[in-house]
Amino acid sequence: MHDGLIQNLNDLFQAKARLGIMTVLTSIGDSDFLTLKKHLSLTDGNLSAHLRVLEEAGYIQVEKRFVKRKPKTICRLTPSGREAFLQYLKQLEQIIQVVADAGSRQLEPGEK
Repeated sequence: MHDGLIQNLNDLFQAKARLGIMTVLTSIGDSDFLTLKKHLSLTDGNLSAHLRVLEEAGYIQVEKRFVKRKPKTICRLTPSGREAFLQYLKQLEQIIQVVADAGSRQLEPGEK
C-alpha cells in the first residue's frame, strides 16, 4: 500500500458528525443550525461541539445573528476548510483505488 496514505488522513474529518457537517456544507453551501441538525440527526449539544472543533481548526465560519428577534446560526466553509476537505476526499479515493486494484488481481494459492 502507498506509504502514509492512511496515516496522512485528516483526523478532524474521521468523526461521523464532522464528516457529515463538511459534506452538507460542501454540497449545499451555507447552512443554518437547524438545517444541519435535521440533515445529520444530531442533538443541539452534539452539533454545537462538532461545529466548535471545525471552527477552531479554521475549516468553517459560524455567524450568529437575529432574524425577527430569533437567534439564527449560519455555518459556512472557509476556503481552507473546503481545500482540506477536498484533499481528504481525494485521499479516500486513493485508498479505495488501492483496495479495488488489489481485489481485482487473482492471488495464487498460499500467496498473501
